[in-house]
Amino acid sequence: MDNDKLNMVKNSKLLQQFERSLKKEKPDYQKNMEIFEGMYKEAVYLNAIPLKDPLDGLEVDIKIARVSNSV
Repeated sequence: MDNDKLNMVKNSKLLQQFERSLKKEKPDYQKNMEIFEGMYKEAVYLNAIPLKDPLDGLEVDIKIARVSNSV
């Protein structure tokens, strides 16, 4: 497979500028908690959590992990 097709970043300079801007900003704990709480409430509203059976589908996850780790 051609390496150019695997390159997901189209504009590396733009990505580098974005990464530098993130490093300049200090994390806003309060804002991050508000975002987390909103996402949690949305997940509960959509019945994505709490899981009725937390172990449901675990066998499939284990099989996928074994296959991906063997490569």
